[in-house]
Amino acid sequence: MTVLEARTPHAAPRTWVRPADDQAPTAPPRRRRTGGTKAEDRAILVGSVLAGVALSWVVCFRLLPWGNPLAFVLTAFAVFLAVVTVATAATSDGPMVTDRLAAAVISGGAAVVAIALVSTVAFTFVRGAGALTHSNMFLDDMAGVGPRDPLTNGGVLHAILGSLIQISIAVVVTVPLGIGTAVFMTEVGGRFSRVVRTVVEAMTALPSIVAGLFIYAVLILTLGVPRSGVAAAAALSVMMLPIIARAADVVLRVVPGGLREASLALGSSRWRTVWHVVLPTARAGLATALILGVARGVGETSPVLLTSGAASFVVLNPTVGAMNSLPLFIFSAIRSGEPLYVQRGFAAASILLLLVLALFVLARRIARPRTGRR
Repeated sequence: MTVLEARTPHAAPRTWVRPADDQAPTAPPRRRRTGGTKAEDRAILVGSVLAGVALSWVVCFRLLPWGNPLAFVLTAFAVFLAVVTVATAATSDGPMVTDRLAAAVISGGAAVVAIALVSTVAFTFVRGAGALTHSNMFLDDMAGVGPRDPLTNGGVLHAILGSLIQISIAVVVTVPLGIGTAVFMTEVGGRFSRVVRTVVEAMTALPSIVAGLFIYAVLILTLGVPRSGVAAAAALSVMMLPIIARAADVVLRVVPGGLREASLALGSSRWRTVWHVVLPTARAGLATALILGVARGVGETSPVLLTSGAASFVVLNPTVGAMNSLPLFIFSAIRSGEPLYVQRGFAAASILLLLVLALFVLARRIARPRTGRR
């Protein structure tokens, strides 16, 4: 035996055993597709939609006296769900049927919400298009202009400035108070924080008329503050404060606790941890809280009607005299009954939508994180 043969281990002979019939290898289970769509799926979807529309038309307009758009849409959606369930069950297994039905329900709900939103915005802009084409709608006020005057006279500049002034004062008041309340409930805690959280949650459902009556009774009747933009801003602040505090509380509670612990372990105080770690981390969520608060306050009419009143001219001093706003102008114009004045009201509603959109974009721009730039 050579040295090479002595170092080479003896390998066992390779054998092959035929498996028995009951131990024969089975084919691996077929994986179910979790993404993408096949031609068969698209055909089922399109066919279900067409069947739902056709059967709904027969039921609503031929068999039963349901000839209105709402009944047609609801019947078509119900028939669509039934057809897509049966068609999917004929070609797929149980989990796929459940998945397809859930996706149809969710997609249908999203489509209904999108249609309602788009139709509302489109209807508002279409009704106010005749007045929006005139530049005086943005540059003039309604001083000396009557409800029957042509659209080339007057505008809503006084209402635009009034809304901006009132909502700016309300934001200056509510943002520190709302975020401070959220920081107290989240970072300080204790028995009193639970009471504050309960009060904040209860105030989120506060009717706007109650907030207006509260400010009217406290500031105007008791303290003698005149009906002005400041009083209207105070009423808007009462409505915006619980929204901002509740949303900010939810945002601050999802900040990882490890960030707080790391900051405290490095020797920072609780105040510096909140100011330099917690609040910057939740900046995008705090901007969302501000957006929700502004959306609640900018479109309210009754608090402004009770605390400020309407003026037909530009008022820049929020402490003296009545100050108009876009919601109040829309309310007055729509209920007037005059076609041209109603058209001005729809134009003011379109401007209010654009103003809210601009405020949302501004808040998002401010909350955008700065990465890689100094």
